[in-house]
Amino acid sequence: MATVLVLAPHPDDEVLGVGGTILRHLAEGDAVHVAICTRGEEARFGREQVERVQAEAREAHALLGVTGSHFLALPAARLDTLPVADVNAALSEVFERVRPEVLYVPHVGDVHRDHQVIFQAALVCSRPTGGRYPRRILAFETVSETDWYAAPLTPAFVPNVFVDISAHLDGKLAACAKYASQLRPAPDQRSLEAIRALSITRGSAMGLRHAEAFMLIRQID
Repeated sequence: MATVLVLAPHPDDEVLGVGGTILRHLAEGDAVHVAICTRGEEARFGREQVERVQAEAREAHALLGVTGSHFLALPAARLDTLPVADVNAALSEVFERVRPEVLYVPHVGDVHRDHQVIFQAALVCSRPTGGRYPRRILAFETVSETDWYAAPLTPAFVPNVFVDISAHLDGKLAACAKYASQLRPAPDQRSLEAIRALSITRGSAMGLRHAEAFMLIRQID
């Protein structure tokens, strides 16, 4: 049994990028923790919207059956205005509680600066020192973030790990549906149709029905 930590810069990133893989880990007996790193500030997003998204996250996590949910409440859409040490410290507290062996992080080349900041902080917290650190780190893709930067001028998402989620796609889509405030009608990338289509694309590349794709950042055997 492995201990897994998924770092989601914002609520819904965890199900968009890792939802099927989370379900597969759980089915295989692993402990899966999800850390939602930011919370919308009410002055910018409105109290009702902020509370709704937080409730949607809890419902999605309950449906998935994750082992633990961690809400860090760093300010959404302005992580790059915080001292680096403050972001590192917030993530470090989660790492100390969870002590993950497997870590999923957002792709450093995502267009959203919050994703880039969380990636960098995650690597700081994952330095291979002290005897307790993740042995496997993978970056996930997030629709409407990973493919909207300027690759190849910026870091491109070039997956080299594919996880078969054929048995878990319906569960992933059900968890995505819990984030009703974040979904859009097709052909928007944040539609259930587009999410399903991406799973087919990633799966077909490897002869699978449905898959999630990752970039391997580090593995220590």
